[in-house]
Order: sequence, then C-alpha cells, then structure tokens
Amino acid sequence: MADRRVTVIGGGLAGSEAAAVLAAAGVEVELLEMKPGRRSPAHHLPGLAELVCSNSLRSDNPHNAVGLLHEELRRLGSLVLRCADETRVPAGDALAVDRERFSARVTERLRATPGVAVVEREAAALPEGPGLALVATGPLTADALAGDVERACGGGLAFYDAIAPIVSADSIDMAIAYRKSRYDKGEGADYLNLPLDEPQYRAFVAALLEGEKVAAHGFEEPRYFEGCLPIEVMAERGPEVLAYGPMKPVGLEDPRTGRRPYAVVQLRREDVAGTAWNLVGFQTRLTWPAQQRIFREHLPGLARAEFLRLGQIHRNTFLDAPRLLAPDLSLRARPHLFFAGQMTGVEGYVESAACGHLAARAILDRLDGRDFRPPPPETAVGALHRHLTGEAHPPGTPYQPSNVIFALFPPLQGRFRGKQARKEGYAARAREALGAWL
Repeated sequence: MADRRVTVIGGGLAGSEAAAVLAAAGVEVELLEMKPGRRSPAHHLPGLAELVCSNSLRSDNPHNAVGLLHEELRRLGSLVLRCADETRVPAGDALAVDRERFSARVTERLRATPGVAVVEREAAALPEGPGLALVATGPLTADALAGDVERACGGGLAFYDAIAPIVSADSIDMAIAYRKSRYDKGEGADYLNLPLDEPQYRAFVAALLEGEKVAAHGFEEPRYFEGCLPIEVMAERGPEVLAYGPMKPVGLEDPRTGRRPYAVVQLRREDVAGTAWNLVGFQTRLTWPAQQRIFREHLPGLARAEFLRLGQIHRNTFLDAPRLLAPDLSLRARPHLFFAGQMTGVEGYVESAACGHLAARAILDRLDGRDFRPPPPETAVGALHRHLTGEAHPPGTPYQPSNVIFALFPPLQGRFRGKQARKEGYAARAREALGAWL
C-alpha cells in the first residue's frame, strides 16, 4: 500500500472538503493555507472556506441542478454542506449562509479532525513527487505558485471575475425598499427590492457606461465568465440587458402598489440578523469612488448607503482540464499532482466543494491501488466530471468554466411533459445512480 500521507494546498471550499474526505479514510493530511500571513485582495476572514463573492450556495431545490448537487453532497457526507446547513440564513429556496460563522465552523471542524494538520504557510511551488498532492488554490492563486502551475501546464491559465458590493442594513431607505422574494418563494423578508422606473433605469445605465473602471494591467486580457459578468459589461451589450438580467422585475411586483417596476435591484441578506445586504448580480470593475457615487445617486434607497464591501475585479485562474488532466483529475504531465475546485474550470461554491470531494476519492483509489471509479454520469457529481473531461461538450469546443446545469447530464430517455417533469426525471435518475455508486 502507498504512503497514506497527502499534501493539500489551499484551504478554500475544495481543499477543505478534500481534506475532510481523506482524513475520514485514515489518510494523514497536511493542509497548507497561506492565510492569515498573506491574503488575496478579495479575502478578509482569517479562517478556511471563506466565501468571497456571494453568501449564497444557490438553489436548494433538488429539481434544480445545483440543488440536486446539494442533495448528493449531503448523501456523500460533505463537510461543506453540513457546515452550510448549520450556518444557514433565510434566502427563499436558496441555501445562503452567514459567511463568518460558516468559515469559522469549517475551520473548527477541520482543526479538530484527527489526521489533519493545518499549516499556515504559502506554497510557492508545486510539490515534487513521489508523494501525492492536491492543488486547490482557487481562482486567486498567488503569483509564485500560479507561475509554477503555468510552467507545468504550458500557459493559458487566467481570466477575470468580479465580486459584488455589500451595504449596511441601517443605511438602506426602507421607505423606498420593499420586502419580497421572486414569485413569493420563501419568506418575504429574505430579499429587499429597490424599484426603478424607466427614467431612473436609463440614467443608471448611462452612469455605468460613463463611470471610471479599474484598468487591467497591460499584460492582462479580461476574459469574463458569462455567468458572472460585471454589470457595466452587461450595460455595454445593450440598454435593456440589465433589465432582462440581474435587474429583471418579473415576479417582483411592489406589494404597496401592486405594479411591476421597470427594473429592480435585489438585495439578499448576508447574515442571520439581517445587518448586511448583498447587491445581487452587481459584480463590477468600477473604481471604488465611482461605485459609491453611482450607486448612491442612481439607485433608489441607497442615497445614504454605507458600503461594508465594495465590488472589485480579481483574477480567476483555471486549467484547460480536458487537455491537461486525466479522468482522475491528476495532471497528465505530473501524475502525483491532483487538481480540484475552480482551478479545474468548475464555477461556483458547491461545484468547487464537489470537485474537491471527487478529487479526494480519486486519490484514495490511487493510494489503495485501485483504478479510478468515476461517479455515474447521470448524477450531478458525474455531470461535473463530464464537464471536466470534456465529455459533456461538443468536440473542439473551447473549454470554459461552468456551473452544474442539466445540459452537462446525459440526455434523458423517453418523453416528459414540460420542464418540471424533465427536472424530476433528472433527479430521480440521479438518485438511483448515486445509490448504486455508493
């Protein structure tokens, strides 16, 4: 039997999940995390598994692809999902968490896990073999390690992402905002809504287009993930794009008037007490002064907004996984190295955790001398694996990060009446397949 010691680099969602899976199987894990000695521009908390963009793990409905992934990870004993459930805050049918309590809970659990040694030290280079290592440093991998990964992979690793602002609850004008979840899903207190009429919306879009943006360095080429575009990039694509995107008013009629606004800014609570609210879908590369001016002047209800966090652009590093990684997520050029999380081209918190879980199971197969046992493609975890291997995409399609979506699953057989019936069909098939795999 191989030496049952593994180095995990990166204490985000993927690395934390992988460390828990490995330790539960009796593997000694050295978990390297560069915080608190060094932080990326987007990280602020001292602990593991910090959520830097939204506090939402998205829909918890199992008839939604990500909700089905939640369900599967719970069945697999996921540390991340267990801690998310324990630190949950109201958010309709979404699984949102108090991000500080969530990070603290994951950190506490891992530090108390036998066999896990959390080492607060930056990894500046990829480990040499023959010992196995898992690299899960995420989209904000520090420059030295990113350079070493780039050399090992042959280049082409970076594109750019952005995070949304957070405002203090007591600075929101509640005479303007109203409480309502879209289509009345969940409790009405889960979201605040700022209504805009057409002239207000037009003025806001014009301000976005004119506002000063953070310029990329000369050697950087911004390549955004389509599911997380900065609001000003969406505005550049056409005057109505925002009104059909993050500012869509459908299902958000103002209960005070019974009428639908022309556009709506939704705010989602950040904590149980509702002291902080996230501007949903408002990731941006506007400069901080421009954000404060434009949002206060042009978004009703935010004239006196206190920003607890302003949006910012950050680098997102990922591999061309179908070309560079073997099916077990090991690097073809250096098989002792495994990769997991957003570095592999999965997008989203839950997907990153699932990828870490899958990579850990692959490492256990390697340690025990078994062939890798991939998850059934009919499952949500298996659909992510199909994405990582390129199996879910047409040949020759450029590899881009993706959330878990039903388009990654193998097609359903038979006839289904309507979208809901198809979603239920995907879920039923996945549950049966996962049970057999387990």
